[in-house]
Parts: sequence; C-alpha cells; structure tokens
Amino acid sequence: MTERPAQRVPNRQLAALIAEAGFSNAGLARRVDQLGLEHGLDLRYDKTSVTRWLRGQQPRGTTPALIAEVFTRRLGRRLSAQDLGLDACAPVYAGLEFAATPEEAVDIASGLWRKDSGSHAELRKIAFTPAGLVVPSRDWLIGRPDERVGRGADPAAVRVPLQGRVTVPRQRQIDRGPGQRVTGGDIAALRSVSELFRTLDQAYGGGHARQALVRYLEHEAEPMLRGTYGETTGRRLFSAAADLTRLAGWTSYDIAAHGLAQRYFVQALRLAQAAADRPYGSYVLVTMSRQAVYLGHGREAVQLARVAQQGVGSGPPPVVQALLHSAEARGHAVLGEVRASTASLVRAERALGAARPGDDVPHWARFYDEAQLADEFGHCHRDLQQYRASAQHAERSLQLRAPGYARSRLFCRVVLATARLGLGELDQACALGAEAAQQASEMRSVRAVEYVRDFERRLEPYRDASAVRTYRDRVAALS
Repeated sequence: MTERPAQRVPNRQLAALIAEAGFSNAGLARRVDQLGLEHGLDLRYDKTSVTRWLRGQQPRGTTPALIAEVFTRRLGRRLSAQDLGLDACAPVYAGLEFAATPEEAVDIASGLWRKDSGSHAELRKIAFTPAGLVVPSRDWLIGRPDERVGRGADPAAVRVPLQGRVTVPRQRQIDRGPGQRVTGGDIAALRSVSELFRTLDQAYGGGHARQALVRYLEHEAEPMLRGTYGETTGRRLFSAAADLTRLAGWTSYDIAAHGLAQRYFVQALRLAQAAADRPYGSYVLVTMSRQAVYLGHGREAVQLARVAQQGVGSGPPPVVQALLHSAEARGHAVLGEVRASTASLVRAERALGAARPGDDVPHWARFYDEAQLADEFGHCHRDLQQYRASAQHAERSLQLRAPGYARSRLFCRVVLATARLGLGELDQACALGAEAAQQASEMRSVRAVEYVRDFERRLEPYRDASAVRTYRDRVAALS
C-alpha cells in the first residue's frame, strides 16, 4: 500500500502503546487488517509497515483511525490517532462504532450527519460488511441503559420572565444553538417530522427527500442533543433522534447506499440505548436484519432477529412479537430453511392473532397488520419456491394494503408476478410485472428498480414468448 515519505522523528508514542498493549509488530499489523475487513476495507499491512510507522512514517487515509481503534479495544480506553502520534483523519468507515457514552454517541452520529449532508459521494459508495454487524448487536444485547443522559440544569428549574422573552433579538429566537433548553414541543416537532419523512418514503421512495432528512438531523436534531435537558426529556430526545437516524438509514438503504445505511442503523441502535428504549432497539435490529436479507446474508439476518428477540424479552405487545418473528422467518427463507422459516411464520401469525384493539402499540410498529403479515408470508414462500402459497398471500396483502404504502405494494406485486411465473401463468406474470415497472419508474427507489430487474431475470428462459415481448415493449415505452 502506498505510504507517505518517511519522517525523521521516531514515533515514541506509538512505541509506548505497542509495549503497553503487548503487541508484536506483526500482531498489530494483523489486527489492523482484520479491523479493516470489518469495515469493508482490503488492507495488506505487515510487520514492515509497523516498523515504518515507528520510524515516523504516516499511514494514509483511514489507517490512523483504524490503528487507534485497535488500541482502544485492546486497552479499554478511548484513544485517538493523535494519541498514537499519527495524523488525524476523517475516516470514511466511521459510524460502525458502538459508542461508550451518550456524548460519544452524539459525536459519532452528528459527524455522520454532517458528512452525509455535504457533497461526500464516497459515503454512498462504502461497502456493506457483514462483520460490522457483530460488535454493535452484541454490545446492545449485553449493554445497559446509560445511567445519565441529561445535560446542564434541569429544564424544569429554568424560568424565563415573559418580558425577558420579548427583549431577545429575533435572530436568537429563531436559531437554535448548542446549550439551549430543549422542550417537549421540540421533541414533538422531531416526531412530527419523522412521520412526514416516513410518509414520503413509503409513497415516493427513499431518494425523494433523503438529503432533506439528513440536513434536518444536522441543523435541528444535533443542536438539541447538545442542548440543555433533564433526564426524562433527554431520554425522549434520544428516542426521537434514534427514530430519525434509523429513517435516514432506511432511505439510504432504499437508494442502495448500503454501507452508509449500515452505519446509520448502528448509530440509531446506540441512540436507542441512550434512550433506554429497548423495544425500539429491537426494531432497529430488525431493520438491519431486513437489509441483510435483501443483500443475501441470511445467516446474519437470522442472528440479528434472534438478538432482537432475546434483547427485548417477552414483554412487548403481540404486534411487536409478530414483527420480530417474521424477520427471523425471512432470514430462514433466504437460506432455504423450510421448517425453520415456517415455524417462525407460525409464531408471527399466532402473535398477531393475540393482538387486541386496545393494545398499547409503539408508533413504529403500527404498520404491522394483516397486510404486512401476508406480505411476509408471500416473500418467504417465494424464496422457498412455494409459489402457490406465495401467490395466495401476496394477493391477500394487496387486497388489504392501504394505497399510501405504494412501495410495499409494488414489492408485493412483483412477488405475485414471480409466483405466477413459477406456476406457469406467463401472461398474468407479465401483466403484473409491467404494472410494477410502471410504478417503479415513478419512484426514487433503487430497491423498486431491483425488484423489477429480478423479475426480468426470471423471464429470460421465456424471452421469445409473445407475453414477454409485449412486456418488454411496455417497459421500453417508460424510458
């Protein structure tokens, strides 16, 4: 790997830390390479590389931050590149860390928001790495809620006379800066904005307003997190920030920025822990499991779903339990594990059947209903090549699903088209596929396009059939 020209001053800070950690030069190089793999980086360092660093040579790119993380894990205290006598850098991998404190969590998440809100195209090219799922999910599972998240004076003790508010300059009333008091109204605004962006995502795709969401996190959520609030308000604030951050990851996932999405999900998981919101943390893990399913990492998807189930226990309402079990079913289906997938689907169906109208269902789980469960069944049976069952459940989901869930309806229509194709019903399959292609052309969703392309790949054996030619003509007319 290309290095900078060697410096004349030996790096005594690095030498001291190597001795403290008990590393050999080869051992340090190996750990840096392994950590790089966790973050989707192919590094080729060896003991000679470490010798050069000790002589004063500065490694390029993200390597200083990786070296610092190796020592942080070994020594149990946070170390920066500067602590090692290395140049500071802004690593493109940053975001997979599960922060040790709420303050550090805010630093990592806000750094991600700021970088993403700019013109940093490399963020959207970072690779997804299955190895990067292990540490955050483990730390969430065994971790405890932070003892304290409040900052500054208790907001309840702050009293501002009415006449004092009148004399505040207009600009200071409008612009929020770090240290200002966070109110219940601020958190309600975060929740409302989250619902707005969620609705836009469902109807028009993740690419429609993703950048606006990220800028909102940077300019509104971050100053609140660095503001003044007590414990109760702080927990609610971290919960709202976790929801928005997960949604930023979800919209990134929808435009196929998978490495970036993975980082958002990890940070949403950490913010949920600061909020002491265990159920929401399980939902973030389910979201991560969904992404793993989409990318074909079935084993990791199953593990994430099981960690979510174990971490939340038996306390959540039946709707949440159904959501968790169906996520595991999807992972098993990708792996072709018929019995395991079926068993998880049965558990999901029983859990949803136990739900009652008066149940206290979290806002983020209210989408999970009979239509969603039927959708899960349809996807699983498709992946298991049980096409008749897949078609039956996909049709039921389309009958029940509200029009506002346009992208979900598109996915389900493609699942139904695939099932019809598997049953030899070529004309119906092509008609359904053409409808889906029309919808995908009106969305800003890479996933929607990929669903249609997957269907088209399945059409290849029938490419000379009249129905397929008609389908291709209809799709060509859309461009």
